[in-house]
This record gives sequence, C-alpha cells and structure tokens, in this order.
Amino acid sequence: MTQSTPPTPTTAAPTTLRLVLGDQLNPLHSWFAQPQAHVVLVLMELRQETDYVLHHAQKVLGIFAAMRDFCSHLKAQGHRVRYVAIDDPSNRHSLTANLDALVAHHGAQCVQWQAPDEWRLDQQLTTWGRQQPFECRAVDTEHFYTPRDGCARLFGTRKQWLMEHFYRGLRRRHGVLMTAEPGQVGEPEGGQWNFDHDNRKPWRGTPAEPADPRPTHDHSALWATIQAAGVKTFGNPQASAFRWPLNRAESLALLQAFIAHALSHFGDYEDAMATGRTRLFHSLLSFSLNTKMLQPHEAVQAAEAAYRSGHAPLAAVEGFIRQIMGWREYVRGVYWAHMPGYTEVNALNHQRPLPAWFWTGDTRMACMKQAVGQSLEHAYAHHIQRLMVIGNFALLAGLNPTELHHWYLGVYIDAFEWVEAPNTLGMSQFADGGRLATKPYAASASYIGRMSDHCQGCAYSAKIKTGTGTGKDAGKEACPFNALYWDFFLRHRERLRPNVRLALVYRQLDKMSPADKEALQAQAQANLARIDTL
Repeated sequence: MTQSTPPTPTTAAPTTLRLVLGDQLNPLHSWFAQPQAHVVLVLMELRQETDYVLHHAQKVLGIFAAMRDFCSHLKAQGHRVRYVAIDDPSNRHSLTANLDALVAHHGAQCVQWQAPDEWRLDQQLTTWGRQQPFECRAVDTEHFYTPRDGCARLFGTRKQWLMEHFYRGLRRRHGVLMTAEPGQVGEPEGGQWNFDHDNRKPWRGTPAEPADPRPTHDHSALWATIQAAGVKTFGNPQASAFRWPLNRAESLALLQAFIAHALSHFGDYEDAMATGRTRLFHSLLSFSLNTKMLQPHEAVQAAEAAYRSGHAPLAAVEGFIRQIMGWREYVRGVYWAHMPGYTEVNALNHQRPLPAWFWTGDTRMACMKQAVGQSLEHAYAHHIQRLMVIGNFALLAGLNPTELHHWYLGVYIDAFEWVEAPNTLGMSQFADGGRLATKPYAASASYIGRMSDHCQGCAYSAKIKTGTGTGKDAGKEACPFNALYWDFFLRHRERLRPNVRLALVYRQLDKMSPADKEALQAQAQANLARIDTL
C-alpha cells in the first residue's frame, strides 16, 4: 500500500484594507479591476465628515446615497466590502479610530488609501500611517490630468501665476482642440486659445432651456436614518425627489444629455442669469466629477467630439473645456501649493459676519434672493451666481472670508475644499491678496442688470447710487451694490490703486467730487448698518 503525499500547506495572503473615501467613487480605478480575496474595501459614513462644517442636507444625502450605490456595485463585482454606515453601532465616527478597529478585526498587515484631495484628510491619514507597525501606502486616484504639485512645478517661484499659461500647456500636451496631434507642434483651433469675449450674452427667453435630464430618486428612508443619527444640516433635502446622479451610469447619461441638448448654447449663455431658472445651459456635472463618478477626460473628449462633428460651436466647446481642463485642474494646484494656511487668509481684513438671510434667502435684493434661495433649495448655483452675485456682495460688504468659505463649502453639493477654497477665498474674495486672481472681482448693479433680468422686478433701483428714485423708480431705494462698490474701492485704495487692472476705477473716483464720494460712503454705511434687512 502506497502512502499518498500530503498536500503542501498554503498560506493565505495577509489581509489588506483599502480605504475608499466618499469623493472617490470611480469604478474605473485599477483597484476595482478584479476582486482579490485578501483585500477588503472599506467605506465609512462619518460624523467627522458631516460635522466639520454645517452641510446642506442634499450634500450629505447625495454623498451617502452615492457611496451606498457604489458599495452595491463593488459587491456585485465580487469584492469584499466593509461598509460602516452612519448608524452602525460599531462606528466610532473618526476615520482613524475606525481604521484601528478594522485593522484589529481583520488582522490586517497593510492599509492603503487613494490620496485624498483635501489637505486635512491627507494629513490625518499620513500621520496615522506613520504611527503604524505595518505597511501603509497612498496611491493615486487616477482621476486628474495633473499631479497635485503640477502647478507648483510649472510656476516655481514666480510671483504671479496665470491659469492661461497652465491651460495652454495642458491643451498642447493632450492635443485638445489643437490642429496637431498630442505632443506635436500645432495651433489652437480657431487661431486663438480663449473665446471668453464670445460667451457673455444675456438670456432673454430663447432658445428654450432644456428639460432637466436627471432621474428622480426617493431617499426618504436614508434621510430618516441621517436625521435619527443626529446629523445637523441646512437647506431643503428634497429626499423624496432627489435629482443628483448616484453612479457612473447616471453621470454618463447626464453628460450625454448635456452634449446633445445644452452644449451648443452653453458658451453664449454661460454667464447669464434669469429669475426662476436654476440651470439654463449648464451641465450639472460638477457633483459627478468631484465625486469621481465621471472622469474629466470623458467630459473633455465628448465636448471636443461635438465640435469636430459640427454639433457645437468652438466658443461653447472651448469655454466648457477650459472650465474642466483649465480652471478645475489649476485651482487644485493652487490649493496644494498653498496649504496649510490658505483657508485662513484674509488679506483685506474683512470681519463682518454673514447676514441672517444667507441661511433663509429672505432678502429684498432680487439677484441675491434668487442665488441664495436657489442654493438653499437645490444645493446648486452656477459659477456666475456664486462669483458675481453672492461672492460679489460678500466682497463689497466686507464679509468675513472664513465664514463665507465655510458657507460655500457647506451649501453646494459639489463643494470639496480643494476646489471650493481657491474659488471662494482667491477668485471671489481676493482674501489671498492676489495669488489666484489678478484683481478683485467686484461689480456694481450694472453688471447684474446686463447679465440677468433680476433688476427689472427688484425692490431696489439699479440705476440709483444713493437715496431714492424718481419717475419710473419713484420710491425705490438705491441698489446696495452701487454704493458698496465705490465704498469698497475707497476703503481699499491704498492697497488696490497700484493695480494696473483697476486704473479705470480709480480714474473714475478721481473725477468724483468729495461730496459725491462722501454720499456714496454714507449710503454704504447705512446699508451695512441694516444688512440683515436689506
């Protein structure tokens, strides 16, 4: 009788935990190409993340719903997933405390994470990882065109960075809207890089705004869970009629609908505003992009294909591509080059608290009522509403930029600090002293009147700088934006007058009589004294 040779024992690979954050919902990442028995994917709903600023209800609801959808997708693909829900009894509501518990539970000997896009999370994980006796490693998110330090390496020690230079380099490198293949010498399509001057038309009702293509989701049960967990939010949750995409398929469908029905008019009206219109021809893709359900190169390629096929004009396509390939990548580079500390900047020393109507939308200024009210209702406003209405008022009124930064970070469903902070503190509030923008983006009521219909039905008159109106404007008070605009440049003339881009403003001020300037300043101070009831 022969004795069989016993099988050689096999040693199972040690468990690896791979952390997936709520803005890393990209099923195309190489991590998810094939399930691995020794890998446990970890997703967490944390009070740490819901509570670091006060968030809009739809932001919390949308991220949690998208995370849960992604978890279901991963499980369906055969991956091992540990999902720590907001009401899980074992949830310690700290990213690293939960990792400690999961490492102990699984006997993990390796923890990996995709590099966070927010500095605070990057520091939290890096610090924790250095303290562990096992391997901890960050990998790339495989999402952006450029690395974190792409801007810093390009501009080096230059005092003034310019997005346009950065953007042109990316266009050349990737052959986007160029007359030559990637890497070859070529010229930009149409003979110019920027078509901004063609994209500033007001919208007067035609062409018709396309129908909202997003599906409706009922998240009433999830919303009840979030509330029961004690999460504090603001704004309308719209839990039973939630409209934001929750996965890659819905995000791709939204991109396709934008290309088919809105892109051709996007350029003309990308700066336009209209009462009761929350979208006009904007894509609504920022939430999908910033949670990585959609890749930026997919949006860029789809838009360029629309131009190549004759479906959309060059000015519209270039404007859309510049927002994604240019501005989005650029502000991320600015953020990482200047953190930590960037979120505390206040170069103009603005200290006024936010008016109460930032939380209610209850103001008589029609433009602000639309922009703030829309933000509270839908967790969304397009870039001109954010920059030239809400941000413009905040700048002129001297609102505290840190408070404003927290409000923007909380109120918008697409707001993550890497993209929001430079836009708010740099572009909108000039709080970084000019690192991002070459001049403050300040405007009087005339700009809002030119780009919208808000002034027509407003309680204030855009034509009056001080006092009350006569004739058609009889009884109407002067629009607060007007006096605040001139008061802003008078208050900051020592700092801003040397800026060559503001030479025209100060020439106009020099032509004003002392009495006119005093009247404008008095009107501005009267407005600020009653800011909560404007």
